[in-house]
Amino acid sequence: MFPKAPDQHKPHKPLVPNGLGVFYVLFSVPYLFFLYFFDVIKTTSGVSKPLTLAVCILFGGFMGLLDDWIDLKWRYKAFLPLIASIPLVALASRLALRTSISIPMLGTISFGNYYYFLIIPILVTVFTNTVNQLGGLNGLETVCPAIIMVGLTVLSGSNSVMLIVPLAVWLILAFFNFTGRIFVGNTGSFSIGMTLTAFAIISDLKIDLTISLLPYLINSALILLTFFFSRARANVSFDGKKLSSNHRRSLVTLVTYHHPLTERQVVLIISSIVAASTIIAGLIQVLLTSG
Repeated sequence: MFPKAPDQHKPHKPLVPNGLGVFYVLFSVPYLFFLYFFDVIKTTSGVSKPLTLAVCILFGGFMGLLDDWIDLKWRYKAFLPLIASIPLVALASRLALRTSISIPMLGTISFGNYYYFLIIPILVTVFTNTVNQLGGLNGLETVCPAIIMVGLTVLSGSNSVMLIVPLAVWLILAFFNFTGRIFVGNTGSFSIGMTLTAFAIISDLKIDLTISLLPYLINSALILLTFFFSRARANVSFDGKKLSSNHRRSLVTLVTYHHPLTERQVVLIISSIVAASTIIAGLIQVLLTSG
């Protein structure tokens, strides 16, 4: 049923079903429609949080499908998430969500109306693309987002009900992806990136998500800076057993720089880094709340 792609970091490069992230969309969206239909999270001012999140996930999945089908160039798909920010802008403005952001050690910064028409589109564009950029190894593009989603679920209070089914489905996909039996493809990485960003905006957990995504942001910064200044791309060498790199152009090549590791070891190291950043985000949220 699904197109197959070679697993580049396995001996003989076996073909693995690709694009199974579509199941995340197919299960998550009806669940969110169910929450909307039964008004589990009350609809106020004519907007619904579950419905808004469902629309964002649908667009993320559609954008990923486009990329899987026609291999969109980065200069196009980098700005496609701007369209998905429209329902979030509508929700935030209708519900008069807080337009300020509390930054540890810097205090609270108020953006006023710029929050709706500038900050939200920037957050959606940057975060969705950074999540999509960290991948290429079995489990890397599924386990790390799962860790962050767990963190957001714990911190979001009553809004956590929106992530029950999406998290369960994503954990199942992460298991099969980590064991090398499936790839979620761009459909999965874009839809999960959109989920994290939209949910953080809806639940006012923007700083928590930003801190949790620091490893992703570092990865994207390394990739973009080296590409813009030297037109060089990040890649790892595979000798049949271990991965290694002679440059530091991404988080994966940074971890494997002159230090050969198995694919699973690289994924576990980066997942541990993401887990640490997510825990730090949670601790900061607790401190801000108690303060």
